[in-house]
Amino acid sequence: MKTFSILACIVFFFFSVNAQDKGQFEKQLFIQGEDTLRCRILTPLHFSPSKKYPLIVFLHGSGERGNDNEKQLIWGADFFLDSLNRSRYPAIVIFPQCPENDSWSNNFRTNIKDSLGGFKADTLAQIKKTPNLVLQFIDTLLAHGGIDKKRIYLGGLSMGGFGTFEMLWRRPDLFTAAFPICGGGSPEKTSKYASKLPVWVFHGDADPVVPVGNSRLMVKALQSTGAKVKYTEYPGIGHDSWKNAFAEPGLMAWIFSQQNK
Repeated sequence: MKTFSILACIVFFFFSVNAQDKGQFEKQLFIQGEDTLRCRILTPLHFSPSKKYPLIVFLHGSGERGNDNEKQLIWGADFFLDSLNRSRYPAIVIFPQCPENDSWSNNFRTNIKDSLGGFKADTLAQIKKTPNLVLQFIDTLLAHGGIDKKRIYLGGLSMGGFGTFEMLWRRPDLFTAAFPICGGGSPEKTSKYASKLPVWVFHGDADPVVPVGNSRLMVKALQSTGAKVKYTEYPGIGHDSWKNAFAEPGLMAWIFSQQNK
């Protein structure tokens, strides 16, 4: 499959259905040499090939890794399929899938017992294969038109939250705003993007998998640089704070209110 055919599929794929089913996210493959990125793509209602649309990329958690091109839609897809959201906020939405043997970031867990749960970020390592494919895919879409380059949004949960923070410092020029959920990252890298794009961070304070200290650390680092950062912490919520985040009535409005000059 040639890369230009992916955009052609996006341009010609749209249909109306009454049911809010995940089948509206079309299955696609992005192939670069011997590497393949599996992803699901939702096009706007009443799609017009003559328009440029905002792009939203959402990174799933570790439990949704695989090669079925299905599991990445377990969490978050319903939010973007909501008829009101699709009507008010037309956008191209992409849910890529990370294979089992890869990750969205170079964060890893040590045996250190601290407020971060031992999570560390290897900022010297090269970007991993799958997140690099995601960035290449975005660049390919931009090169072929149809995407508003001033409105490219990135979000993710858990492993995807870590991936969101890493992609921001690796490509601060690319994204407009971000919404990492129950993730973490490298506080020393926030200076690369803090002044350039707003971030809304979410976490549950009772998270036993990714301790809330990870988000608190990132928010503190962002605040210290004068970044436009929002932080929502949910009391008593564990490692499923994405349910609360996607229930935030102002999330979609906040995302779409962000635009590069």
